[in-house]
Amino acid sequence: MKEASENRGAAAPVRRAAVEPFGLYVILTNPIAGYERCAEAAVAAGVRFLQLRMKSENPECALEMARRLRAITANTQTHFIVNDDPDLAAEVGADGVHLGQDDEPLAVARARHPGIRIWGLSTHDEAQAAAAQTFAPDYIGVGPVFPTPTKARPDPPLGLERMGRIVKASACAAVAIGGINARNLREVLAAGAVNFAVVRPVCESSQPESAIRELQAFWREFRECAAG
Repeated sequence: MKEASENRGAAAPVRRAAVEPFGLYVILTNPIAGYERCAEAAVAAGVRFLQLRMKSENPECALEMARRLRAITANTQTHFIVNDDPDLAAEVGADGVHLGQDDEPLAVARARHPGIRIWGLSTHDEAQAAAAQTFAPDYIGVGPVFPTPTKARPDPPLGLERMGRIVKASACAAVAIGGINARNLREVLAAGAVNFAVVRPVCESSQPESAIRELQAFWREFRECAAG
């Protein structure tokens, strides 16, 4: 996405989809158990957000997989999100799109596709997170929290304390992302994250059902302890 400052001064659009705390957000990139099995596991476990991220596949393969995952998630509690590609999302009737800082500006994409309900935007520092509020995304991604190999050119890790400050300052839902797994999840939540996204814990597991439920259990346990 182009620098957010280019769009400053434009009236912020009304947010279209209220996003309540939901915990786990699953991103699928080359899962060893297969895209469809992972999507079925996410739906069965009640995961609220499932993102298809296929950056290296040809457009025909991406379209076919998006159609399959849309069919699996249709009429369920799981919102189906397409990474980077509003046109693909609109073609398959996805619930939402997640845009990066180098993608088409959110305001432009939203105007072109008014039927898409949910818009997410990656942010990698305080300035980007603050600027994102101008465009009223339904949620922002905040990260990477830890070093991660899932991107060819990763942004510098924020660390727990800095991530927590950005999340707490956000006026919209915030999703911590980057290197999060079952071993460090409690630290991420203790630092202030309410929602968190994972790639490798699910995509590198031969048992995505178990991986998803383990992460959900940690999240619920932490929330119950914090509330009590």
